[in-house]
Amino acid sequence: MTRKYFAIGAVGAALAVALGAFGAHGLKEVLTERLLEIFETGVRYQMYHSLGLMLVALLADRIGASKALRTGANLLIAGVVIFSGSLYALALSDVSVLGAITPIGGVAFLAGWAFIVVSALRFRKN
Repeated sequence: MTRKYFAIGAVGAALAVALGAFGAHGLKEVLTERLLEIFETGVRYQMYHSLGLMLVALLADRIGASKALRTGANLLIAGVVIFSGSLYALALSDVSVLGAITPIGGVAFLAGWAFIVVSALRFRKN
């Protein structure tokens, strides 16, 4: 689990940097201030959760890759795709109905962190 999820987190973080630069330089003159803020929120949450996923991978190496920890990691990935992805799509298309999808990603983030907390609390060092 460690290498795979660490790599996924690192790719997500690198994409967040690239998307952030694209937003700051390529979209600054194209999007309204409101839509640019929406795009930047997607980038910010993608970075937070990509770094979090990397930490979860390191935690798995330390305490073991339990089913709950793996579920938490997968929910963080789903959250990035749904939350950040819907914000990117909303910002680039200005189709407001896409904003209705964003909270699903937020719930995935919250559930993912809850599973990670459970994993950490269940760990017993022998």
